[in-house]
Amino acid sequence: MANIPQQFASDNYAGICPEAWAALQAANDGSSVAYGNDDWTIRAADGLRALFESDAQVFFAFNGTAANSLALASLCQSYHSVICSSSAHVETDECGAPEFFSNGSKLLVAPTPDGKLTPQAIRDLAISRSDIHFPKPRVVTVTQPTETGLVYTPDELKAISATCRELGLKLHMDGARFAHACATLDCAPADITWRAGVDVLCFGGTKNGMAVGEAVLFFDTALSEDFGYRCKQAGQLASKMRFLAAPWVGMLESGAWLKNAQHGNACAKRLAAQIEPLTGVGLMFPVEANAVFLRAPEAVLQGLRDRGWLFYTFIGGGARFMFAWDAKVERIDELAADIRSLV
Repeated sequence: MANIPQQFASDNYAGICPEAWAALQAANDGSSVAYGNDDWTIRAADGLRALFESDAQVFFAFNGTAANSLALASLCQSYHSVICSSSAHVETDECGAPEFFSNGSKLLVAPTPDGKLTPQAIRDLAISRSDIHFPKPRVVTVTQPTETGLVYTPDELKAISATCRELGLKLHMDGARFAHACATLDCAPADITWRAGVDVLCFGGTKNGMAVGEAVLFFDTALSEDFGYRCKQAGQLASKMRFLAAPWVGMLESGAWLKNAQHGNACAKRLAAQIEPLTGVGLMFPVEANAVFLRAPEAVLQGLRDRGWLFYTFIGGGARFMFAWDAKVERIDELAADIRSLV
């Protein structure tokens, strides 16, 4: 099947960025030790520790569902519960994997109209019941940026982590688009992870220019005990681990991990700026990362479909557009022009 015209339904549509591709090709030169004992994997893990200014334990997984689910499972017993937003990926898009890999830990869902958890929402769920008949709250998971494209500030995360510490909860971060949050905030990765009280981060590479691959960083290293066994049991221990790790080397050492995110964010802002003046359509959420949610009448949405545009409407019924490292400015302007003409 031929390549389709560039679409913005998902940042998963994008190809592999040059920096990741070059590192993957370099790792393919000759043979190497298996199961993560190779130089590429060591280099990638050390690069992540340097980036985060932390002696974190680092593991690599194939995809975000596995990274999130195994990380949460490492923090929970089967009788525990995990507090999350009602729109969190672990709740809506992972097919029960967090519950499966934790042998039954229950997700406790907080209503969050904008996708952001708050200290009060966490507290309300965590203290709603303390009897033995209810799964004991153990972990809070936040998505950075959220499924609605909003970004938690360092102060917001510190307030959440303070609530977690008060209530004896661990704090996990689903960072499928973590680089985009760093680009928005123009901050050090440490400022919105361990310095803000995050215990475990799942750092996404797939949506930021890699073919596959997520990194799981345990800032509280005691929590990583036996995590390697979890990865092996779940089919996430790559025998040729260098091919998961090498793209991280390319992304980190070139700075592409941040450059790609900056481009995606800028493209989202470009589309938003052309939508905001229009009458009859609008933005569902502030544009803070690489996502634009368009609220529009069904006739406008169908008109976009008829013109060949692909998009999802699974959050609030609006059209979601996501911008990856390779988003073309002229194609964004074509989309904006079609929206204008339909309005």
